[in-house]
Amino acid sequence: TGLTTGQRVVTVQQGPLYRVRGSHVTLWCKVSGYQGPAEQNFQWSIYLPSAPEREVQIVSTIDPSFPYAIYTQRVRSRGIFVERVQGDTVLLHITELQDRDAGEYECHTPNTDERYFGSYSAKTNLSVIADTLSASMAPQALTLTEGDVVELTCEVSKSTTQHTHLSVGWYHLRAVGEHHAEEVLILSKDFILKPRPSYEQRFLAGDVRLNKLGNTTYKLFLGGVKPSDQGQLYCEAVEWIEDPDKSWKDISRKQTERTSLTVVSQGRDLSVDIAAAETSLSEGDTLQLSCTVETQKSSSRHFQVIWVLNGMEIARVDPHGVLILEKEYEERVKSEQLRAFKSSNTIYVLIIYEVGLKDNGTYHCSVSEMKTPGDMHGIQTSVSSGIQVNVKLTESHMCLSVSTSTPQITAGDPLILHCEVQGATSPVSVQWWHLPLQHLGPGVLVATMEQDGSLRLGSTYQDGRARGSLRLEKASSGTFTLVIPSTLDEDDGGLYRCKATEVSRGQSSTAEGETAVTVNSMGLGLHAMLRSRVATVRYGQSFELVCQVNASYSLEKVPASVRWLFQPSPPTGPYHELVQVFPNGPVAWMTAQSHFKGKAQLTQSDTSFRLHIQSAVAAHEGTYQCEVEVWRRNIQPLEQPAATTRSNAVGIKVMLPESKLQVATKDSSVQIASGADTAIECRIVFAQNNSQLAVTWYLLPPLADGNPLQIIRVNYIGILEYRSEFSSPAQKSRFLSQRVSSNVFWLKILSANLGDRGKYYCVVEEWLWLVDGWYKLGEGTSGRTTLEFKLPERELQIKKTNQSISAREGEEVTLHCLLQGAHLPDTHLSATWFQVKKSGRDSALLTLHHDGTIKYPQESLVGRLYLRRPTAGDFSLTLSSVERGDAGVYYCQVQEWQQQGERKDWALQASACSGYTHLTTIPPESTVMSRICSSPSLLNFILYLPLVLILFLALAVFCWHCKYRR
Repeated sequence: TGLTTGQRVVTVQQGPLYRVRGSHVTLWCKVSGYQGPAEQNFQWSIYLPSAPEREVQIVSTIDPSFPYAIYTQRVRSRGIFVERVQGDTVLLHITELQDRDAGEYECHTPNTDERYFGSYSAKTNLSVIADTLSASMAPQALTLTEGDVVELTCEVSKSTTQHTHLSVGWYHLRAVGEHHAEEVLILSKDFILKPRPSYEQRFLAGDVRLNKLGNTTYKLFLGGVKPSDQGQLYCEAVEWIEDPDKSWKDISRKQTERTSLTVVSQGRDLSVDIAAAETSLSEGDTLQLSCTVETQKSSSRHFQVIWVLNGMEIARVDPHGVLILEKEYEERVKSEQLRAFKSSNTIYVLIIYEVGLKDNGTYHCSVSEMKTPGDMHGIQTSVSSGIQVNVKLTESHMCLSVSTSTPQITAGDPLILHCEVQGATSPVSVQWWHLPLQHLGPGVLVATMEQDGSLRLGSTYQDGRARGSLRLEKASSGTFTLVIPSTLDEDDGGLYRCKATEVSRGQSSTAEGETAVTVNSMGLGLHAMLRSRVATVRYGQSFELVCQVNASYSLEKVPASVRWLFQPSPPTGPYHELVQVFPNGPVAWMTAQSHFKGKAQLTQSDTSFRLHIQSAVAAHEGTYQCEVEVWRRNIQPLEQPAATTRSNAVGIKVMLPESKLQVATKDSSVQIASGADTAIECRIVFAQNNSQLAVTWYLLPPLADGNPLQIIRVNYIGILEYRSEFSSPAQKSRFLSQRVSSNVFWLKILSANLGDRGKYYCVVEEWLWLVDGWYKLGEGTSGRTTLEFKLPERELQIKKTNQSISAREGEEVTLHCLLQGAHLPDTHLSATWFQVKKSGRDSALLTLHHDGTIKYPQESLVGRLYLRRPTAGDFSLTLSSVERGDAGVYYCQVQEWQQQGERKDWALQASACSGYTHLTTIPPESTVMSRICSSPSLLNFILYLPLVLILFLALAVFCWHCKYRR
């Protein structure tokens, strides 16, 4: 094959091999050229003719779990095993070859080399053939005189289709009970006659011969018999087949029955006779044999007697009368089933009580005369003729029937099984087995009742907490009742087998029967449906929920609990447990659901469970479910439920009392002078006397995109809440909510300015206390009041040009507001700067009043806003430390005021607004440079830009010079 040194080679016995069914077969396998440990491992597999591509694993020297299921039992019982001959050589043994063992065998050696190199397995074919070899010889008991001739005939035949050879031999057993046979004469497979050395001289002299007569008859001639020829003679035939490796293998071996030969020396007077009281017996009868020695002067002679059954020694009585037994008969003597004794010097007795089929056969007694009682070898020996004893089988008439009064039950129900035994003549033992339908195997032992009535439970049924205290009772002489108080689940269904065993006279007989039981799950058909007559109830009205439970079994007979679940509306999470009704009546309310306690009633009628809610409140609005749990019967204490089901969800809506709230919805307008105070009215047309009102004020600025701004909210207990844009102290001091009367609310705006322009309205909510809390009944929205400002008859001259400016973050910027022309004498000026917000509302930043005081509506801007006023008409605003959030649109309003009247009140004489200034903020220089430096490509471009420009300029000059030289 071209293999090199160090290359692994696996070799297996060359095939095809033919072996006889039932024979002991060996296959050798060895490995060479391997690396690793000296002791290699081997794995045997087979490829069956029915599936030649599929490997079926048989046995391994390294992995006990290697065999497939069809070989596991044979490997465990050593019907198949591997014998290690050397570290790298093994023999596969199949102790009893079967037809299914035919196929292609593979021997595999797991790798121990540094790398895969060579062959790791080898295969051979094994065929199983029938055993056709037969050998027969009529058994005889011959008593001859020394010098007589013995002729024995042996019939040997075979019908094997393969080419095979036969060898036929004669063998001699010297003493009764001896196991080692001596060869007399053999005709080998090569047709050569081979005598035993002790018979060689007589063979050469022609006194020992083997003649073949025809195809099947072989005759042994033994002339001039001697006392040493005494014993037993038999014929053995062996069938041989030549294997592919040219070696011959014996594939079958058969022995004939034995012929007993007694040789009486000339001049000896010893004779023996055997007798039986009865030779035809039934099982359980008593057999008595007597052996009589006939000789002269018997009283002064010493005899040893051996009792023999079918050529095998049973017992011997020495000259002193001491009994010596074979091992397999010692127990029978101890149990007083066998006796062998010396009645007199010439009469010896063998008694077997309660005989069985194993006591069938031919009995002999062999008598040897001893010179002295202590001698080991006899002077002479005489063997009686054989006496045939026939023991008949006593047929058992026992039968049984199995029934159940509970063929179809639900888990938790008791299971009652009956086993009625008839025809037994003695006490019986009974075994109950459970054979689940879904599991293959021998079954599970439930319980055993012995003949004495003692009870033993199977391991699975010893824990009474699972199925209750199991009982196996003997109701009458032949009726056995098994009661399992509480079946566990569907797996307790299947077949239940009763096996009865009767032991009589050392023999046992059995009878068995089965019955089928179906155990349904408690979840089978378990269903809960929740319903209510109404889905919407008025506040204070009662409602009822009905949980209807159905199952395929009677719910009244099993422990059951009902749990009521609730999820508020709108949902705040998973369902909450309201209350649980436990088996036998206890009720557990959940403390978190206190608004149900005292208002809920629980009732049950058959399989209907009811939850009745009296005087519904808003907290009862939501979704309800019921959950039902059932337990198996007859089990205490209750542990995990056997089945659980949850109903459908039912929603209940609680309608609160109808709101009668009415709010005036007529639109109106208010026109005031800038800086004046004003009030926006919200009028309640109708509201219930026992209700509380909450008012929320809104502003819709002129430039708003439709989203109003919430200003202030006064809840139903009078607590104020300002929104973020109106939450500064300055804004809180200007916007006030006031309840003028029981049905009128005002929003007062102090020192109104242009930023307060827009449409105002209120939203009124009606709240009512209902038993367990405040509930909103409804709301109403008022009409809109437009706030406008009166324009003075005279307008100041102010620069109205729109402009855009930019400022770097962190620096300062000035927003210009310049008054053009002079104002009237005895007048004072005021100025207010505004920023236009995204909401559309103009937000005041700074106000210079006519008395010279400055106010900052937004405290966060104090310290950053300045009015420089280099001249009387310059109201420019300086914004320091510019931030990104300062970007936007700004404008200023300038007003002229003059004192009038006796009270010297200040009156607005003229007003004007500047143009819009759009401010854009720029990141600081460090930020710009950091962005450039952080971008290598941009930095390189800036660094090399001058060089690129110089190159382009040089190229242009060169091209121009070339052009004009031409």
